[in-house]
Amino acid sequence: MRVRSLTLAAVGAALLAHPEQPLQRERAATATELLAKVRGCARVSKGLYRSDAGAPAVIPVCGSDGAVFWKADMDIDCDGRPGAHCNRDTDPWFQPTTSYRQSDGRHLSAERLPFIVVPVPSRIWDHRDHGIRGGSIAAVIHKGRVQYAVVGDNGPRNIIGEASYATAEALGINPHPRRGGTRSGVTYLVFEDSRVSRIEDKEATVRQGEKLARKFVRGE
Repeated sequence: MRVRSLTLAAVGAALLAHPEQPLQRERAATATELLAKVRGCARVSKGLYRSDAGAPAVIPVCGSDGAVFWKADMDIDCDGRPGAHCNRDTDPWFQPTTSYRQSDGRHLSAERLPFIVVPVPSRIWDHRDHGIRGGSIAAVIHKGRVQYAVVGDNGPRNIIGEASYATAEALGINPHPRRGGTRSGVTYLVFEDSRVSRIEDKEATVRQGEKLARKFVRGE
C-alpha cells in the first residue's frame, strides 16, 4: 500500500508541475492577408456590373482558390423584418422581405444580421454556378477590417455592391439606408460551396468564415 501511495503521489505531483495547456485558437486571417490574395482578377463573370443605376458597367466578378470576389461600393440593404433602423419611415425603398429566410421561416433582419446582396442570376453572371446560395459565407473587407457575413438577399441583375445595415455598422461604415454607405473601397469575398446551417447564426458564420479565410490565405 505504501508503494501505491507513493506512486499516486508522484503522478499527482507531475500533473501539478505540467498542467494541461488550453488549446490555442488559430489566428484569424487579416484584411491585409486577404487583400493580398485578390490583387489580380481572373474574371469569372461574362459581363461587368454597375455600382449604381446609371453608373458605367466596370466591375467584374473574379475567381481565386475556391472563392469569388468583387471590389465595389457599398449600398445599404435595410430590407427584411422591420426594426428601429430599418422600416418604411427610414428607408423609402424598404421591402419587408428578403430572398432567403431564417430557419424558423421568418425573413432576415438587416439591422441585426450581417449579410451581403448578390445580383440575381443573369447572362452577366450566375452565382449558382459557383455553389453560392442563401447562407453562403463571405468576408467583407474595408479599411483594415474584416466582417464575416452570409449571402442573404438578391439584388438587381446589373448592379453589385450592397450589404445589410449590420454589415456596414460592423465595418465602421455609415449604415443609414438613405445617407449611408460608401462609394468605393469594399471587397466582397464569397467562399464557393460554403454554407452555414442556420443562416441567422452569426457565431457559426464567424467560426466557419475564419476557418475558410485561413485556408484561402494559405492557398489550401
